Amino acid sequence: MTDPTADHGTDRGTGGRDGFRHMVRAEWTKFRTVRGWVAGMAVAVALVVALGLLSASGSHASCGMNGVETACTLTTGPGGEAVSDRFFFVHRRLDGDGSITVRVNSMTGQIRLPDAVPGVRRVVAGVVPWAKAGIMVKDGVRQGASYAAVMVTARHGVRMQHDFTEDVAGGSGGVSPGSPRWLRLTRSGGTLTGYESADGRRWTLVGTARPARLPATVEAGMFVASPGDLTVSRGNLGGASVQVRFTEATAVFDQVRVDGRTGGAWSHDDVGVVYEADGATPHHPGRFTGSGGTFTITGVGDIAPSAEGTRIESTLFGLVAGLVAVIVVAVLFVTAEHRRGLIRTTFLAAPRRGRAFAAKALVAGAVAFAAGLAAAALTVSLGARILRANGNAVLPVSTLTELRVVAGVAVLTAAVSVLALACGVLLRRGAAAVTAVAGLVVVPHILATASVLPLDVARWLLRLTPAAGFAVQQSVPEYAQVLGYYSPQGGYYPLPPLAGLAVLCGYAALAAVLAVVRMSKGDA
Repeated sequence: MTDPTADHGTDRGTGGRDGFRHMVRAEWTKFRTVRGWVAGMAVAVALVVALGLLSASGSHASCGMNGVETACTLTTGPGGEAVSDRFFFVHRRLDGDGSITVRVNSMTGQIRLPDAVPGVRRVVAGVVPWAKAGIMVKDGVRQGASYAAVMVTARHGVRMQHDFTEDVAGGSGGVSPGSPRWLRLTRSGGTLTGYESADGRRWTLVGTARPARLPATVEAGMFVASPGDLTVSRGNLGGASVQVRFTEATAVFDQVRVDGRTGGAWSHDDVGVVYEADGATPHHPGRFTGSGGTFTITGVGDIAPSAEGTRIESTLFGLVAGLVAVIVVAVLFVTAEHRRGLIRTTFLAAPRRGRAFAAKALVAGAVAFAAGLAAAALTVSLGARILRANGNAVLPVSTLTELRVVAGVAVLTAAVSVLALACGVLLRRGAAAVTAVAGLVVVPHILATASVLPLDVARWLLRLTPAAGFAVQQSVPEYAQVLGYYSPQGGYYPLPPLAGLAVLCGYAALAAVLAVVRMSKGDA
């Protein structure tokens, strides 16, 4: 086997860029001629790919009701993202520009709690925070169709939302007995504007929207929706149990006025209603009554982004194992020379020790980047196909998001490699350096995502330690207008993807500076 510490043609008398280029070439020659290091990187790639595809192959899903299984499907919005689009809609046709104005007199509801007595339904009065009632302009009644709406909510005041992902807060006033809320939604060309009022005379702007795919002829009307009631309970060992229970909301509308060219009488649709196994009986249907210009509408479900499905980053199950292999290789890349006492040979060939470390870090980081890029690209693309073939509903993401996840994993792998290399210089002992880097990167991530720690502690670990870099995997963002269990266990990180990656890179850069100082002042 070739001696990894030998001088491979470095020109001692050459300075500047040529000298550094020679140093990089020498370090690359060292790396590629040691079969163990090359094999270690190959093992890292194999672990990520094999464990990811094995996990995907073992994941099977089907959907249905009462023992009748069907394929799992997703509803997608105008932007291609997965959405929830279930509500009760009382509407009529509106051609071109116009407006709809209503008064929301009240909003009540009910929530089903766990049965205290088996088989006996336990339902209490109440509305969940994001229960909503208001007016909407929508491209028909097809699930996922473009829309704009202004609404009152149970706990979050008046909102204007459009195309599922966009949300603007209006006034904080809600609807209570004796304190109704007026709402107005106007259309002018491609722009829709929402207003609110306490008395129907003085109006306040809530927001404006330009839905992506709204045709000239739309359906305008009143709607009600009520998301499930989310409860998170934690066990003695820290694990979290998440339950979503059935809820419904009922709103009373009056003073309804539609201005513009309208057509047809009021009609109604239970958009997105789920049917029982017989295919004909609605499961938890909405309903409405109308009398003398007053409409009482009951709805269930939500109009919002959805995270109900499998994420593309779930295929990166083996990333932690792959990073351990990368850490071992990067540490050995420098400690092998220290262990044999031959680091002086390297320094004789490159007296400027900072540049010697930079050359070594460049090689280690580049090799790790290539390994991470290959592993992530193969695993994400093939794993997603396997998941879909097994009946899983894989959450769609944009091409840019998928590229960010793949490239981000490559940068993550490179940063961990440089961090490990620097720790190898600082500690000089392979076992100690590997343990230190694994304790900084791998262990905090495992503890946080395994939910063995309190949620606040897990979030702080993923903010303050190099494990923050794992945030670059997150493909589905957290939405303020959707109540969910936003935890590391659920794939949500406390820092944005690039910010988390920046924390890891900051640690790697700091360690590299300390390593250069150590090399410059050391006796090696």
